[in-house]
Amino acid sequence: MTNDLESLLKRMDELEKKVETLSKIVCKQPSTPVSKIEKPLSAKEFLLTKKVSSSTQKTLLLCSFLESHMGLTSFNTADVENVFRQAKEPVPKNINDMINKNIIKGLLMESGEPKDNKKAWTLTSSGETFVQDSIKNK
Repeated sequence: MTNDLESLLKRMDELEKKVETLSKIVCKQPSTPVSKIEKPLSAKEFLLTKKVSSSTQKTLLLCSFLESHMGLTSFNTADVENVFRQAKEPVPKNINDMINKNIIKGLLMESGEPKDNKKAWTLTSSGETFVQDSIKNK
């Protein structure tokens, strides 16, 4: 009987160790604390980080969002219209005019290739710098 009791106690110890090991695996803390996980920034949130003084600047800022946060290498009028809608902002009546005003300032330029059979643009280096440095953060 003593042998059976010792055998049971030994087996119980082994099982407790296994449960403890499994518990550590299952309940393992995430390697990155939840508070440090970065969530993607929406177009609206991106707009809210800056103080824009005109529709032309708002257009430039949203074009920058298309490149920096949505990964587009170039964009067309449909892309710009869509990002205005995503930001829940009124779409300018003449997006081409807003783009052309930024081209005149040297902040946007025509892309080398059309996108979806439409004329496409991209930010210039000056445009990127302007968005980072000149459009004030809120």
